[in-house]
Amino acid sequence: MTDQDLDSLKTLPVPPPRDTAKMAAVSAALDAFENSQSAPQTSASNVRPISQSPKTRRWTMTFTPQNYALAASLAALVVAAPVAFHVTQSERDAPTEIVRAPAPADSGLAKNEAPTLKSDAEEKRKIATEIMTAAKAQRQRADEVAIAGQPASAPSIEPLPTAPSPPIGPSRDQVVDLVGRSQIGVTDRPGKPLPSDGLGAVGGQTLGRALPYDEETNRLVQSGDDPTQDARALASRPAVKLAAPVAAGRAEPNLYMDGGESRDRFATADQNPIKQTAAEPVSTFSIDVDTASYAFVRRSLNAGRLPPQASVRTEEMINYFRYDYPAPESTTEPFKPTVTVVPSPWNAANQLVHIGIKGYDLKSAERPRANLVFLIDTSGSMASEDRLPLVKNGLRMLVDELKPDDTVALVTYASGSGIALEPTKISDKAKILAALDRLSAGGSTAGASGIEDAYRLAETNFDKSAVNRIILATDGDFNVGLTDDGDLKSLIERKRAAGIFLSILGVGAGNYNDRLMQSLAQNGNGVAAYADTLNEARKVLVEEASSTLFPIAKDVKIQVEWNPARVSEYRLLGYETRALKREDFNNDKVDAGDIGSGHTVTAIYEITPVGAEKKSVDDLRYAQPAKPAAPVIAASAASELGFLKIRAKLPNAETSTPLSLAITDALAKPSLAESPADVRFSTAVAGFAELLRGSHHLSGFTYDDVLALAGPARGDDPFGERSEFLNLVRLAKSAPR
Repeated sequence: MTDQDLDSLKTLPVPPPRDTAKMAAVSAALDAFENSQSAPQTSASNVRPISQSPKTRRWTMTFTPQNYALAASLAALVVAAPVAFHVTQSERDAPTEIVRAPAPADSGLAKNEAPTLKSDAEEKRKIATEIMTAAKAQRQRADEVAIAGQPASAPSIEPLPTAPSPPIGPSRDQVVDLVGRSQIGVTDRPGKPLPSDGLGAVGGQTLGRALPYDEETNRLVQSGDDPTQDARALASRPAVKLAAPVAAGRAEPNLYMDGGESRDRFATADQNPIKQTAAEPVSTFSIDVDTASYAFVRRSLNAGRLPPQASVRTEEMINYFRYDYPAPESTTEPFKPTVTVVPSPWNAANQLVHIGIKGYDLKSAERPRANLVFLIDTSGSMASEDRLPLVKNGLRMLVDELKPDDTVALVTYASGSGIALEPTKISDKAKILAALDRLSAGGSTAGASGIEDAYRLAETNFDKSAVNRIILATDGDFNVGLTDDGDLKSLIERKRAAGIFLSILGVGAGNYNDRLMQSLAQNGNGVAAYADTLNEARKVLVEEASSTLFPIAKDVKIQVEWNPARVSEYRLLGYETRALKREDFNNDKVDAGDIGSGHTVTAIYEITPVGAEKKSVDDLRYAQPAKPAAPVIAASAASELGFLKIRAKLPNAETSTPLSLAITDALAKPSLAESPADVRFSTAVAGFAELLRGSHHLSGFTYDDVLALAGPARGDDPFGERSEFLNLVRLAKSAPR
């Protein structure tokens, strides 16, 4: 409590007498503990704990009756103590002793026992000792029950980090009423207290975990799992609203900074620059089949706002859609490239080189067995409908698509981690679905602990003839346990080398660590997807199950050598986080992206032909004419714009095999209108992504141009995804800047 808060309490119309407040603080706490003894215990969790978070500790509280009791004690102290223990200057100067108010009849004192006189300091220590002793006894009783093998119901309390934080307490407009009742009402407007559960928890929450409430949507605003960080943010605000009571058995919602500020995190990468072919003729990158960026962009636009520029990754926007490129005919040729050269729609002097790759589509009989571990975030922030319930429904649909011989296990994590389902054949589908149904949200986010346990389970049940993969479903960050990004990546890289891959399914918004999820998926030879709707979860987990779960090629790298005699400048659209060094292309120890069964990958270069006007840089006045970096290897090289090379490994191979294709004039189309619909549509998506990123390389290209280009190129759109894209463009056009 600050001096300002104390002053505000003194100005309340009817401040409770100090002695009454002291009595109420102790009475409310002791009554709560006594009431909790007769309250029914919560049912035992279906999760068998196998580890607890070993390092960074934070507050973790499960809302059992005992937890409400402890919450009541803390609330009583927080609210009553400032009034009870504030001593005026006259009282400090007076040589009098403070008399304790009579205790309630059920507090253990005889009804006719006369109170003794004590000093104020002694009184403070006495009250604190009574409450702490009761809390300690309560925890000790719960521990004894847990040791005896019964379900533990005591609150799990872990110490806060040692970093200092500002004091938290009632704000100027909060009303405290402890006279004549054992509940607390707090509001941001005088005369309108919110309901209490009668145990000192306002609106179902402990005081100090105040929750902003949106009156327009009648919903609680949520965020991440760090109460100390959220509380520090709220401490500086003039007023706090509290949510309506949380229903029994529901997970505790989390704090969020109202005012619309998001704590989503994205990797910041500068857009690829225009490069001079004479100086840097070779471009090398790893393929990327992630789609998370598109779904996050869609969520932002549907909410009426433009997405953060860092969340827009051009390659993921393009590769979100299915394209009907020519496919290879056998697994010995895992993929097939298709190249088309078209005029640039945003710079008439330039051309676009469109590279499409189609992976071999495994037949059902060719598909290996799946050995999957679902690693599910069940922390408190996963309670809302677009998080854990969405994940559970998506995984139910995936289970329906798997074969009877496939295997599924289930690991969950919150404050700790545990096995919710041992490896189980899909033939026992009812058992798997029942385990999913039992999952509920609550606690902090020990994601690293969950990853370690999931890998241990995957290793124990490893099958060399199967695809061994972990699917991590989460809404945010790891705030307990092994949280260093480098340590996590090292762990995942080691397990990848052992044949266990990791894929990501992200959900929710407000505290989503996209940067970390992308990194983990890339290091785990997996796909990073993001589901903002059940339809998106179906797309990722059902329609694209083969392409996301069953790789037909790994460590796929692309390298293009541009002919300086034909191309003066070039720029790769997107793939900034996938760039590789030139020497990495032939190095099989360098990790790269994977292609799944039937998957397509698209990459687009913008090139400036020799002789066309260059707008990036002027030619050097004193430079000698550049010589080709390598000798011309064919007489037809004069017709080549560049040379495409691809390297990849078969799923069980450790040595890559090369594939190459010359980019010649024969692959060029005189106009975009004469190019295939997939080329036109993917070009429109690329232009849209560049607009959202605020690219300076688009000359006069607008959202209307995107619509004009993509509309006629929708083609066959059985799931309405391309039509939906057009609506997103319209939303972006009308969104406030």
